[in-house]
Amino acid sequence: MGNFVRTLSDRACVVASDTTWMEDAAVAQLVTTSQLEGMRRVAGMPDLHPGRGYPVGAAFFSVGRFYPALVGNDIGCGMALWQTDLKAASVSLDKLDRRVGNIDGAMEDEALRMQAMTVHGVAPGAHDASLGTIGGGNHFAEFQQVDTVFDADALSALGIDAKRLLLLVHTGSRGLGERVLRSHVDTFGHRGLVDGTPEAEAYLAQHGAALRYALCNRELVAQRLLANVRADGQRVLDVHHNFVAPAQMLGATGWLHRKGATPSDQGPVLIPGSRGDHSYLVQPLAISDDTLHSLAHGAGRKWIRSACKDRLFKLMTPTQMGRTVLGSRVICNDRQLIYEEAPQAYKAIDSVVQALVGAGLVALIARTKPVLTYKTRGECCE
Repeated sequence: MGNFVRTLSDRACVVASDTTWMEDAAVAQLVTTSQLEGMRRVAGMPDLHPGRGYPVGAAFFSVGRFYPALVGNDIGCGMALWQTDLKAASVSLDKLDRRVGNIDGAMEDEALRMQAMTVHGVAPGAHDASLGTIGGGNHFAEFQQVDTVFDADALSALGIDAKRLLLLVHTGSRGLGERVLRSHVDTFGHRGLVDGTPEAEAYLAQHGAALRYALCNRELVAQRLLANVRADGQRVLDVHHNFVAPAQMLGATGWLHRKGATPSDQGPVLIPGSRGDHSYLVQPLAISDDTLHSLAHGAGRKWIRSACKDRLFKLMTPTQMGRTVLGSRVICNDRQLIYEEAPQAYKAIDSVVQALVGAGLVALIARTKPVLTYKTRGECCE
């Protein structure tokens, strides 16, 4: 792994190269988290950035107890990649933009929603209306095309046709995950939960329900968009990057938390850049205890949200922000959100992925570029 996995303390490391943007505040949060009771190791990924008390873009392994606050409020947030039957060379961007329509509101196809809920084991509840919607923040759905193939055999094995568009969906458990975390924090604060206690079992049951909801949500977002653009599609992969699970590593049985970290032990994954940057489909290589079986989940923020509009408003109008240097288009009619999610606010994806390559953690399969990114047709709500 050379010097790409850098030791911060006896319990903490970070994957980074000399060119990886890494904030001191994020590193400090990582080291502080490593000192929690029962924590054996923490690993920051190249997309590490500060969060609300705990860093984002990291994995944490504890023994004897786990910490719901390290999972956060968007339990089950993750990414699903779909192969569509749309020919990339013949797609009209204007037509695709029109057909995508508006998926901000509740689904009209009740039968499809109920079928997906049954398949994924999602019980009816207060958050049914949010199923099939993306939400705010950094969530999005994006039509992409393959522009560079590094390993044709690996790409073919996944069932991906480089001549047809892909659809990437990034969202999670919406308000359900927020409700689960808020209920827990209101009762227990940020204290961890001890293995096997009724409180721990209760949280894990709610956590499991949120994971199932997130999987169902990503599928319904994809199905809505595919129906709107009159295309068929097949899911290629779907992975969570916010969750906690039992694990055995470092010679112990404990709990592996991921907060914005992609599993390296579940096959190929796609690591997206910002809305104006490339994404990379990668094959995990080394399933290392040192880096807690984890990879980056994206580019990672450089700027805090509150600073984005002030930095960019005088340079670019919202309409200009809807076009990218790669020739793609961004659907985002929320004038605040389009600045908060500007490509300039994120790290360059090449610096993130090359750190993973340098550490011997991944091999490149293909690079994709955005064609059309959907965030919201209106003033987006969380």
